[in-house]
Amino acid sequence: MRDSQYTAPVDDYRFLYTSAFGVDLIARSTDGALTADDATDIVEGAGEFAANVLAPLSRIGDTQGAKLVDGTVQLPAGYAEAYREMVDAGWISAEAPASAGGDGLPDTVRAALGEIWNSSNAAFALCWLLTQGQIHALDAKASDEIRETYLTKLVSGEWTGTMNLTEPEAGTDLGAIRTIATPQADGSFSLKGDKIFITWGDHEVAENIVHLVLARTPDAPEGARGLSLFVVPKFLVNADGTLGERNGVTTVSLEHKLGIHASPTAVLNYDGAIGYLVGDLHGGLAGMFVMMNSARVGMGFQATGISERAYQGAVQYTNQRLQGAVLDRPAGTPIAEHPDVRRLLLSMRSDVFAMRALGVYVADLFDRAEADGTGELAEFFVPILKGWATEDALTVTSDGIQVHGGMGFIEETGAAQHYRDARIMPIYEGTTAIQSNDLIGRKVIRNQGATVEQLLDDMAQSVAALESFDNPVAARTAARLQRAIEAARTATQSLLGFASSPRDAAAVSVPYLMLLGTLAGGWMHALAAVAVLTAGETDSERLTIADFYGSHHLPRVHALAETVAGGEIS
Repeated sequence: MRDSQYTAPVDDYRFLYTSAFGVDLIARSTDGALTADDATDIVEGAGEFAANVLAPLSRIGDTQGAKLVDGTVQLPAGYAEAYREMVDAGWISAEAPASAGGDGLPDTVRAALGEIWNSSNAAFALCWLLTQGQIHALDAKASDEIRETYLTKLVSGEWTGTMNLTEPEAGTDLGAIRTIATPQADGSFSLKGDKIFITWGDHEVAENIVHLVLARTPDAPEGARGLSLFVVPKFLVNADGTLGERNGVTTVSLEHKLGIHASPTAVLNYDGAIGYLVGDLHGGLAGMFVMMNSARVGMGFQATGISERAYQGAVQYTNQRLQGAVLDRPAGTPIAEHPDVRRLLLSMRSDVFAMRALGVYVADLFDRAEADGTGELAEFFVPILKGWATEDALTVTSDGIQVHGGMGFIEETGAAQHYRDARIMPIYEGTTAIQSNDLIGRKVIRNQGATVEQLLDDMAQSVAALESFDNPVAARTAARLQRAIEAARTATQSLLGFASSPRDAAAVSVPYLMLLGTLAGGWMHALAAVAVLTAGETDSERLTIADFYGSHHLPRVHALAETVAGGEIS
């Protein structure tokens, strides 16, 4: 049965592109080549495609799953056709950077598309998310020959890409990788080893799969500094560009998972597989980090997408469900008006908007990095966006089950699928602790909190802007944000005080990340409130959700500041 419930949040993106940040973000980052209206049209078109083609397959994918049958990966019905439709519609090449031969849509638009693809069908979207990351890595590091042979096919969507890091004895510790790449006389390498947890590691929706593999050469130094990066195709490529024989890569099994069932997560064995060096020998992490960074930002969009889908399902259900007399409402009022159900819906809505707005804000920083020097702040936000959004997505999708009541625990409503699909997000592409360790080590303690202080000063400007309005929501939002900013300053000083006590800092790094993420979400609502009030609107849903976020979510900053100050409890 086709699921026609998904609707892309076009109005939110129109608001974010045109008003929330006080400028046409799209025109600014593209020097007028595109405008916010153009971007909104693109978002609307993507939403229609996702609703009609991808969303109907989400439930089918969850129930059928990917299967390995006689050495061949079989995907759920309709997935291969949907992928071909996506390629033919031009969505794959549209998001690829112009330097790689794509259309080069700005990151602010790609943020919206990332949400939409994941909201409509998260398992399907993972295929493109990994391919997109590999495109960025090869665009940054690959030789002309590899670009011509592999990158062009990835950008066109004819081939898909994977990321091969994890091994049975090498998870977070990449220095423990033992896959060996032996140099051959013709300049290629022969790879031998096992890789696990390879997302979309094998399938037949595209004619070839390009594996990007971390391995070490026989004489490489020990640890992470001895790793090199290799392109290893599923099918070898002939000199004329046609596909040759199957490479020495075998799919041993597919993992049986809690969620994202339609995404084939493969165990791959490399046995004499032919690969080609990407970038410098023993410089593999530099190239792989390009892909990992892309994926981590993509996880923020995925978290937003799954959360939005859970919210939409909850709204649709609660607006139809009649159960019990609703306090101070007429008979026949649906459960959406029960005070606590309304609380849950507002909580979900306000959190999702905060994620969405922060995703656009970070994307805009990347768009302007070269021209305006915003790259350092963009990189600062990567672990926050990935860690905070994916952790909060678990709360949003859990609340989605809660508002369904007992039916939320029953698979037929679809509410449980969103929670199951979301549960992997704080784990893959670097757990939340990996993100928080990066945040505190490289981006806070290393520069003595200078970036954080500048960020908090920027937030304080929004407090002043809110205080200029004669409006009760503005006044409450300003006061709450100001108190949260001060709590964040205190927490940062506590963290800096642990600089010589690394266990204390590490023990509270996740709470500190969640503090900054929650605070950033409050800032996004403050910016939205300023935009709404500047436009003369005093009765707006945006003011309601800003007020709610400030009352129900922002106070967590104070509790987290207390946690950070405590360090490791032993």
